[in-house]
Amino acid sequence: MTDDIITYEDLKVYEFVLGKVPSILLGAMIRRNQNIVPKFKSTILSRLSSLNETQKKQLDTVLNSEVPELQKIFGDAYQKSGKKQYKQLSEPKAAKFLETNLMELKKLVEKNSV
Repeated sequence: MTDDIITYEDLKVYEFVLGKVPSILLGAMIRRNQNIVPKFKSTILSRLSSLNETQKKQLDTVLNSEVPELQKIFGDAYQKSGKKQYKQLSEPKAAKFLETNLMELKKLVEKNSV
């Protein structure tokens, strides 16, 4: 992370999470604009308390980023990794899905202040 900008290098350490979501399933969630934050609420809350300062700063940067900016990073991540899930998240049709879930995640984080 450089000057409050998330890069592929920052995402790389969390790539294992993408592996848990098959691309076909992610595509369906994107098409339905599914809010997935409530489904993972307990996991998110338990992880929030264990974040170090660098991770808290990264989370804050992501939560305060514009969706097109994040999608550009996902596109870059796809070019470097070949992971289809990054490609799906970088596509215009994923913008609403990302916006919905970022907004819900931001509310959850603010309510349970990191």
